[in-house]
Amino acid sequence: QVQLVESGGGLVQAGGSLRLSCAASGRTFSSYAMGWFRQAPGKEREFVAAISWSGGSTYYADSVKGRFTISRDNAKNTVYLQMNSLKPEDTAVYYCAASGYGLGEGAFVYDYWGQGTQVTVSS
Repeated sequence: QVQLVESGGGLVQAGGSLRLSCAASGRTFSSYAMGWFRQAPGKEREFVAAISWSGGSTYYADSVKGRFTISRDNAKNTVYLQMNSLKPEDTAVYYCAASGYGLGEGAFVYDYWGQGTQVTVSS
């Protein structure tokens, strides 16, 4: 079992930055690939970024490539999402998720989910 708790969301102006954190419980955190997803009001949950268990491989949605960076610290059982050059269309609830299967952009790949943290970008 892995429990995930996101933090770091908030209100920011367009062009600004935020760093989201996802703290995981459990001793097997380093064996899971991790992902970030987001869901805007009235829209389906969408993939944002993923990172392999070692941190050696990362994968991004085209909409965030070059602006967002996913990273992890296995010693701290934490995965991060650094978000720069934020746009109003980045407004959503952001979720982290853990996958025992490896990297993927489909939600079905992920076994465990956090409760989410709200990110609001004003224009």
